[in-house]
Amino acid sequence: MNKIHIHTICCFLFAFFVLAYTVNAEEYSTTSRNTVTVQVPSDCTLLKVSIKNGAELKIGDKVREGDFIALIVDKQHNKITVTSGVSGEIVHINKDVYKKFSSIPAGTPIIKIEKQSILAQSTESEEDEDKLSFSTVFRNLMRSTGLYALIYDNTANWTEGIGKLFMISVGLLLIYLGISKGFEPLLLIPIGMGAVLSNIPLAFINDDGGIIRYIYDGGIKTGIFPLIIFMGVGAMTDFGPLLANPRTTLLGAAAQFGIFSTLIGAILLTKFIPGIDFSLKDASSIAIIGGADGPTSIFLASKLSPRLLGSIAVAAYSYMALVPIIQPPIMKLLTTKSERKIKMTQLRYVSHREKIIFPIVVIILCALLIPSAAPLIGFLMFGNLMRESLVVKRLSDTTQNALINIVTIFLGLGVGSKLSADKFLNLETLGIIVLGLFAFSLGTAAGVIMAKIMNMFSSKKINPLIGSAGVSAVPMAARVSNKVGLDEDPHNFLLMHAMGPNVAGVIGSAVAAGILLAVFM
Repeated sequence: MNKIHIHTICCFLFAFFVLAYTVNAEEYSTTSRNTVTVQVPSDCTLLKVSIKNGAELKIGDKVREGDFIALIVDKQHNKITVTSGVSGEIVHINKDVYKKFSSIPAGTPIIKIEKQSILAQSTESEEDEDKLSFSTVFRNLMRSTGLYALIYDNTANWTEGIGKLFMISVGLLLIYLGISKGFEPLLLIPIGMGAVLSNIPLAFINDDGGIIRYIYDGGIKTGIFPLIIFMGVGAMTDFGPLLANPRTTLLGAAAQFGIFSTLIGAILLTKFIPGIDFSLKDASSIAIIGGADGPTSIFLASKLSPRLLGSIAVAAYSYMALVPIIQPPIMKLLTTKSERKIKMTQLRYVSHREKIIFPIVVIILCALLIPSAAPLIGFLMFGNLMRESLVVKRLSDTTQNALINIVTIFLGLGVGSKLSADKFLNLETLGIIVLGLFAFSLGTAAGVIMAKIMNMFSSKKINPLIGSAGVSAVPMAARVSNKVGLDEDPHNFLLMHAMGPNVAGVIGSAVAAGILLAVFM
């Protein structure tokens, strides 16, 4: 039965992979009588030219409808494949711009094609043009190697040579951290492999028609994968600790303070640091890193700032993996020894009925107050409802295991595809890493401080250590709170108490993402 489920899921997901990115083709050509002129509507860079019989296009060559003309990249780093929409003969080539890595101003004509209704081509080889020799074969073979592409392309654009080698090294580093150090291996290993595959020269795995481009366009650009991940998280989450102690919701809400403060920080970086140009949408996507929620970060970035998706995803999951290193110093700095030893009373029993009603109530409140957060909150609560209803055990088990595992693989590969040298190797990436650390640290501190404030007005004391679990790195943040508490008192178990603000943080980060979407989308 499990094999049938997995097979069905794979077929279902494959349907989404056929979604490909298209642009308005009319912008790339003009027609005058029988001549079609290929041109670009905006400033761009030519990445790849057409090859016929081992050589670049020349005047007199025949082209058919659908033949490849050029691969270009625009100012937003979007790669666009230009193909011929007619059959005919090349009558003009602008050799000044029709070459790899040349900059093409908007409106510049590249190629002119004279339309022909019938194309006749002899199978006889012209001695001068098509005569094969050992030197020709060897030369073409050498030009088809990745090593040649790295060396030749690097002379024209360093991001296509050394840059690709560096990004392959980054991908291998992520794989190493996942395997050797255990840092979020479920995501870092697929992301690292996606980065390696996407930067292999001449493979074009991440270009139009490439498998990883289909994965990205079908699952990440549409927002499907992060939502399915959220549904799986909901199916694995027990909201009982939150229901048993509802006031810990405030701790989860306080931890989102890092998100909105980082939004301001990103704007300030843009104003004062040359080379960094974050729009409000970019700043919003970066700020959500403070929630320590990878799927939410990917979902928001794919909607508001796709060009920064790779950097944001890597930063988000890296800081999630570094929770045991980043949080304890902040927690100890903001608390006294006596506060860390506070023992909390045992949580009350939460009935089955409460657990069923909770996701339904949350969805209704979300629909009434923050509809923009409905996709994230809705899928999270739907997954949790399947878990708590106890009548769809097969669906719940599939969501928790097979489905979320399959989607995690494709999500990682798709995110890794955005780790290309031209998008990643810049000053903005460094800014994202710094802002992400600031957001995460501030969210941790805000949760601890909120717990201390609540203790001023409550007779039932809260151990401030559980405030740090308000970031939604489930369940790692709760485990860190428990460990720091045990270091002070071996008999003070805080894990279940910390799970309250931890799951509240999941909801809080989704709500914050919904607010940012509503304001800036």
